[in-house]
Amino acid sequence: MGDCKPVTPTLEGEEDLIAAAQQIVIALGTRRNLTSDARKILADLGTQLSSITKRSENKKEEDEEEEVEEEEGLGEIKERLNIVEDKVMNWEVDESMIWDCGSEEAYDYVKAVDEAQKLIETLESLCLDRDGKESELLRRAHDVVYTAMVRLEEEFRHLLVQNRQTFEPEHVSFRSSEEDVENEGSIISFGDESVEDSVPRDSISRRSLGDFVFDLVHPSVIPDLKCIAKLMFASSYDGECTQAFISVQKDALDDCLFILELEKLSIEDVLKMEWGALNSQIRRWIWVMKVFVRVYLASVKRLSDQIFGGFDSCSSICFVEASKSSMLQLLNFGEAIALGPRQPEKLVRILGMYELLADLIPDIDALYADEIDSCVRNECQDLLKRLGYCVKATFLEFENLVASNTSTTPFPGGGIHHLTRYVMNYIRTLTDYSETLNLLLKDSGKETSVSFSPDLNPTVEDNPSIRSSFCVSATALHFRSLISILLCNLDDKSKLYKEDSLRHLFLMNNIHYMTKKVKDSELRTILGDEWVRKHNWKFQQQAMNYERASWSSILSLLRDEGIHYPGSNSVSRTLLKERMQGFYVAFEEVYKIQTAWLIPDVELREDLRISTSVKVIQAYRTFVGRHCSNLSDKSIKYSADDLENYLLDLFEGSPRSLHSCYRK
Repeated sequence: MGDCKPVTPTLEGEEDLIAAAQQIVIALGTRRNLTSDARKILADLGTQLSSITKRSENKKEEDEEEEVEEEEGLGEIKERLNIVEDKVMNWEVDESMIWDCGSEEAYDYVKAVDEAQKLIETLESLCLDRDGKESELLRRAHDVVYTAMVRLEEEFRHLLVQNRQTFEPEHVSFRSSEEDVENEGSIISFGDESVEDSVPRDSISRRSLGDFVFDLVHPSVIPDLKCIAKLMFASSYDGECTQAFISVQKDALDDCLFILELEKLSIEDVLKMEWGALNSQIRRWIWVMKVFVRVYLASVKRLSDQIFGGFDSCSSICFVEASKSSMLQLLNFGEAIALGPRQPEKLVRILGMYELLADLIPDIDALYADEIDSCVRNECQDLLKRLGYCVKATFLEFENLVASNTSTTPFPGGGIHHLTRYVMNYIRTLTDYSETLNLLLKDSGKETSVSFSPDLNPTVEDNPSIRSSFCVSATALHFRSLISILLCNLDDKSKLYKEDSLRHLFLMNNIHYMTKKVKDSELRTILGDEWVRKHNWKFQQQAMNYERASWSSILSLLRDEGIHYPGSNSVSRTLLKERMQGFYVAFEEVYKIQTAWLIPDVELREDLRISTSVKVIQAYRTFVGRHCSNLSDKSIKYSADDLENYLLDLFEGSPRSLHSCYRK
C-alpha cells in the first residue's frame, strides 16, 4: 500500500466509484490491527476522495450553467440567421436587380451577406455535434450564403454588361485610313505596269494610342464590382466570380472585333481568298491589331486590375483567359498569311504585318507578363519568325520571277517595259522597310560586303584599302542584285528587235527610267551615288549607240565622197542629185518608223531630239551650203528648218509619214 499514488478518475460513472472507494476506506479504518502508517495512508486517501467528490460536484454545476448559456447563445444566432435569411430570400422573389434599386438596397444586401458569413465562422468555431442544433444552423447559414452567391454572380455580370462603354474615336478610324489611299495605285499582279508607290505606315503611334486606354465600364460601378468580388472571394466563390468576369469580357472583345469589322476567317478561308480581297483584309488586320492591343486589351487589363488587383495573381489570370481566344484569332490570320504562296504583291503587306507585330511585342509582353504558360507571348514570337521567313522567301522568289520573265515578241515602240516599271516601283516601295529588310535579308546567302562589279567605280576595285573597308547593307545588296537581274532580262528582251537602233533606244529608255527612280527617291541613299553615276553613263552610252545606229549611214550621204566625176574634182550634178534624193528617202523612212517609237520621259526625249538635230541639221546645212551652186531648187526637198521641225515629231509613239513635194 506504500506504493499507492493519487489518481483522478476519468471513467464514466466516476461518482459511483468514488463512493465505493470511500466505503472501503471507512471499513479498513475500523480494523484494530492496522499499523499507524497504514492508518495514515488510509486517512490521506480518504481526504483525496473527498476532494475529488467536491470537484466532481463543482464540475457538474459548471456544466449545467454552460448548457444554459449555450442554449441562450444558439437562440441569438438563430435569431440573427432568421433575419439574414429573410433578407436574402426576399430578393429571390423579387425579379429586379439589387444594384438597380439604389445604393441603400445594395448596402443592406451586402451587410446581410457579410452577417451570414460571420455566423458561419461562429458556428464552425463551436464544438459541434453532428446531429446537434448547431449543425442545423450551420447548414441553414451555408444555404443562405449559397443563394446570395448565385445572386451576386448575376449582379456582377449585370453591372459589367449594363455599364459597358465602347470606344472608336474618329481620328483613329480605319475609314479615314482607307480614304487616304483610295486614289493610290494598288499592288497588282506581276506583269502589270505599276506597283503602289507608297503604303500607309503606322499612322497611329504608340503614344497616341496609349492616350486612348479607356474605362470599359463606367467608373462609378467599380467600387460595387470590387465589393461583390470581395464578398464572393471571402465565401470561396472566387471561381464563379472570375468566370463571370472572363465570360463577359470575352464576349466584349468578340464584339470589339465585330465592331472593327474584322471577319472571323479560318486559315483555309484565308488561303482561298483572291488577292484583292486578301489585300483589304491584311490592311484591316494591321489597323485592328494596333487598336485592339493598345486600346482594348490595355483597357481590359486595367479593368481586371481595378477589380481583382488585391487578390494575388487573379487579375492576370482573368485578363489572360478573357483575351486569349481573341488574340489567337488575330494571330491565326497572320499564320495563314505566312503559310500562303510567295506572291510578290504580298511582300509590302507582309512587311507591314511584320513591323507591326515587332512593334507590338513589347506591349504584348507587358500585358501578358504574368501569363503562366506564356501561350500568347510565344505565339506572337513564333508568328514574327514565320512572317520574317515569309518576307525573305517572297523577296528571293521575286528575284526568280524577274529572271524567268520571258517574252517572245518585242515590246512595242521601245518604251519602258512594264517589268521595269513594276520592279523599280516595287523596290522603291520597299525602301520604307529598309531597316527591316536589312535584318531579314542579311542571312539569305548573299555576301555582306559589296560585290564591286559591275556597279562600282574601278578605282574602288583597284584600291585594296578602300575595297576592304567598303560595305553596303543587305538591302542594298539585294536591290543591286535584283536590278542586275532586271538589266540582264531587258538585254535579252532587246535582242527581239530587228533594228539595232530600236534595241539601243529600248535599253536607253529603261535604264534611264531605273536611274531616275533611284535619283528621285530614298533608293539613292540605299544604292549610293556611285550606282547612279554608273547607270547614268549606261543610258547615255545607249543614247550614243542609238544615234550611231540610226543616223551614221544617213549622215554618210552628206559627205563629198562619191559625188565627183571620175578623175576630177568637179561635182557631178547627177550624182549630187541622187545623193540628195537618197538622203531624203532615208530621212523619210526614219521619220516614218521613229515617230512610232516612244520616249516617255519628256526631258530625255527633248535631249535626244536636240542631240540628233545638232548632228543631222548641222551636216545638212553644211552639205547643202557647200553645193548650193550645183543644186536646183527642185532638188532641195526640205529646208534645214523643215528637217529640224520634223525631228521634233520623233519618239511620240504615233507613226507619221512625210508627203510634201519638192520645193518649187
